[in-house]
Amino acid sequence: MQHQRPALSKRASCHQSSGKRILIVEDDVDISHLLEINLSDIAFQVDTANNGIDGLNRASNHDYQLIVLDLMLPGMDGLELCRRLRAQSIHIPVLMLTARSSELDRVLGLELGADDYLTKPFSVLELQARVKAILRRVELSAKQQAAEPDEKIEVDSLIIDVSGRNVFVDNRSVELTAKEFDLLLHFARHPGRVYSRGQLLDDIWGYSHNGYEHTVNSHINRLRKKIEINPERSHYIETVWGVGYRFKEL
Repeated sequence: MQHQRPALSKRASCHQSSGKRILIVEDDVDISHLLEINLSDIAFQVDTANNGIDGLNRASNHDYQLIVLDLMLPGMDGLELCRRLRAQSIHIPVLMLTARSSELDRVLGLELGADDYLTKPFSVLELQARVKAILRRVELSAKQQAAEPDEKIEVDSLIIDVSGRNVFVDNRSVELTAKEFDLLLHFARHPGRVYSRGQLLDDIWGYSHNGYEHTVNSHINRLRKKIEINPERSHYIETVWGVGYRFKEL
């Protein structure tokens, strides 16, 4: 991982000035230290845990804006930690760190509620960009909910409770990850509008990067499985061949 170490005095001042708090759960001491330095360098307060059990305890008992979570951890792996957080209805955004070859783990992590992932090795600039993008989305979502606290969107048998971040289909509660909910809400707020995968990356993930379009595909496929009666013949999220996707017009 490429890095440049900032002066320790700069790191200390960032800890004092930041209102945002990030938890790093990483058992590799060197990587954890580098993550801490470089996230502190963009004005975040950073806490660290070197095993899954400690990470879960910290995440369950403190107010974090983001968790940077390695999947290979002693005591409890990152997938199980993520699963337990979501089971407790703790929806702190999670940025997973995975090995380049562990595609299955990345898919499972997204299914269990992770918001994004980075494969090792990664550049510090990309790490910082991903973290900033996730936090921007969280802030925007909070502002939207505050502006319209009782907003509900109803389309046929689909109900989206915006303030509670709940979704119901045929009066049945549907469990969505944070990113799946954001994606569905974005579509439902703009019915009939066609979005390319690149546009959805910009709007929902906050970045556009060649090679990451499959992230959009995988999220839409999982979303369809959860809200569509027949995912092969989508009622709500339609594919516009050669262009992208759109939500059915009301």
